[in-house]
Amino acid sequence: MYLASKSPQRKGLLESLGLDFEVVLPDYSEEDLAGLLPAELVERHSRGKAYSILSQVEPLPADRPILGVDTMVVIHGQITGKAKNEEEAFDLINRMSGKTHMVYSGLTLLWAGGGPGERQEETSHAVTEVRFCRIPESEVELYIQSGEWRGRAGAYAIQGRASAFVEEIRGDYTNVVGLPVPLLAGMLRQKGYWPPPGWAARITRRGGSPIHP
Repeated sequence: MYLASKSPQRKGLLESLGLDFEVVLPDYSEEDLAGLLPAELVERHSRGKAYSILSQVEPLPADRPILGVDTMVVIHGQITGKAKNEEEAFDLINRMSGKTHMVYSGLTLLWAGGGPGERQEETSHAVTEVRFCRIPESEVELYIQSGEWRGRAGAYAIQGRASAFVEEIRGDYTNVVGLPVPLLAGMLRQKGYWPPPGWAARITRRGGSPIHP
């Protein structure tokens, strides 16, 4: 698989799944078009990222699809980007304090098929609700000083110190980390890319014989 993302969190999740992948940095500008819903935006951005690396990996091998991913946080119905500075990060965390926000991720798979040089595509998205407890401003300030917010959708890392802020999650936790694993596995399974070949050496039937995907 080719991962069109520089996110270390996505890289870590793919590694934990035992997937064979290569990171290819996308050349894509995330411009949020007015009038699009959050689900439409993350799908649009994931598609743009996937297609942006296509020329770098041509010819696309039949067994190596491209994965594009985009994640955004919606607070009180308003789409937010990544905080540009400490002031913006402080404001984002304060706005989520004691309230529920939504995390959207779009996934796009591109793979070879249909004929020489032809590509097929599937795009979908996941949504997770996250409720924060009430966070004292002094605690928000300490979190901002930690720097963990940098480069994160919503200015927080749920798998890090910000886990202390989370009161309730409805939906997929990995989506909040930045890559909805159940959605990805389902998409790969339908296309014959799942489970990863590396699992065969570790998974056995009850009689001891290996299971081959």
